[in-house]
Amino acid sequence: MRCVILSACPVSPELKCLLRPDDFIIACDAGYRNCAPLGCKPNIILGDFDTAPCPVQQNDDIIVLPHVKDDTDTEYAAKLASEKGFTEVLLLGALGGRRIEHTLSNLATGLGLEERGVRATLQDERSRITFVRSGETRAYPKEEFFYFSAFPMEGRAEGVCERGSYYELTDDVLVAGYPLGVSNEYAEGSDCITISTRKGALVVVETVPDTPILTGNKA
Repeated sequence: MRCVILSACPVSPELKCLLRPDDFIIACDAGYRNCAPLGCKPNIILGDFDTAPCPVQQNDDIIVLPHVKDDTDTEYAAKLASEKGFTEVLLLGALGGRRIEHTLSNLATGLGLEERGVRATLQDERSRITFVRSGETRAYPKEEFFYFSAFPMEGRAEGVCERGSYYELTDDVLVAGYPLGVSNEYAEGSDCITISTRKGALVVVETVPDTPILTGNKA
């Protein structure tokens, strides 16, 4: 089974299609409000409940966290999912919202899951975010997404290779101070992009288009 973590950023009902019948669902603080548009019921609700009142559940379904702590509610949920033996986690409601620091924090949580051997995905209505670890090659078949971006999650990635994209990379270096990997796309006739990194983790962002596509131009 897969674990789905619901964070507090509101989601739309269209994301319901991402859920599976056997998903184990952990709702973080106000993230339990996302259960209604997604048509699901949480197995566990946890948090310090500073952004929403603690809901009424069975006692063993609620984990009340202290306000003063090192872990965010989402990080605590991620560690719990790892301890329960899940090998795949989907995070919804973890991107956007009024506080960009929470998005950055949730990206760090995603990488932390990957480092514990748990495949992590963060997704919203327009983008899907995944990770490529050091020494790993991942394939991205063409789906509804158009833009394909890669950033060095640990500040620097060496030996980066990217094939099947309009802008290909061969044994390149990506650094945090220069966004070389932004706004790539599938090459003409390509139905899959593969990307690998020899040293340093990458965060990969796939995004659907919302404007006329001007091939060969970056913003």
